[in-house]
Amino acid sequence: MDEAALIETKVEELVALLHKNPPGQELALAIKQKINAALDETAFSDKIEAFEKLDTNQSRLDMLDDLELLLSQHQLDSRASQKYLYGERIKKSMQIIIALTMMVLGIGMIVIPTPGYFEIYTLYYFNPNDGITVMDVISLLIIFCGVYLLINALIKKNKS
Repeated sequence: MDEAALIETKVEELVALLHKNPPGQELALAIKQKINAALDETAFSDKIEAFEKLDTNQSRLDMLDDLELLLSQHQLDSRASQKYLYGERIKKSMQIIIALTMMVLGIGMIVIPTPGYFEIYTLYYFNPNDGITVMDVISLLIIFCGVYLLINALIKKNKS
């Protein structure tokens, strides 16, 4: 017997059983939720399972042909992909904003004069009144972290 025919007979048995003994509202709702969950789960797993079967040992051209065939047979929801892309854009834009803020903060810490008690230690003196301090080095580290975050946000990563 075919699996589809077996499922059909089981559904008919369930319908006949429900007609003989009508369930209460709570039980009917619970049965309905179980059936809907099972149908949703199998329908979604079949779509994704087909894409997971792509063999990575194939040539690029064969993989492209397989992917084209899979995409034509299984329609994926574009709303889910749009949500994912929107989230990625938000992450990148927030990373760029944080990077620019860090760079401006670091430059401000170097340029704006600080009181004497805030300068920790002078590492190198240009003249008796001015030099490179530990705070300047910390400010440069903050600037470099901002530059790293900015470059990391702007360069595309290969996910392999």
